[in-house]
Amino acid sequence: MTRLIPRRLKATVFLTLALGFLPCSSHPAAEKSVDVSKIYGRIQIVTSFPDYKAKVVTNFPDLRVKTVESFPDRPGRWQIVDSFPDYKIQIVNSFPDFTVQFVDGFPGVRP
Repeated sequence: MTRLIPRRLKATVFLTLALGFLPCSSHPAAEKSVDVSKIYGRIQIVTSFPDYKAKVVTNFPDLRVKTVESFPDRPGRWQIVDSFPDYKIQIVNSFPDFTVQFVDGFPGVRP
């Protein structure tokens, strides 16, 4: 004798499993949007445990970055440091939080 599982229970289990694997807008990774205008100051380039992940591009960046020796007081001005950073940034090739372009003049958020 085989024990039969009611159809209603089968459908409930199937829907529960199917919906569990669908992407959801309430997932933390799905809502990750970065206000790049707030990322300036003392920046440490790291290989693990970053605050943000950035990809270096040559066209259409989210943030144009100028490296400075002092007064990193506006968006897009980064002072690269080894200790006591304001933010830790990891340079990646895929799945970045935002994109940057290193420039000599006119740093800031892309209009």
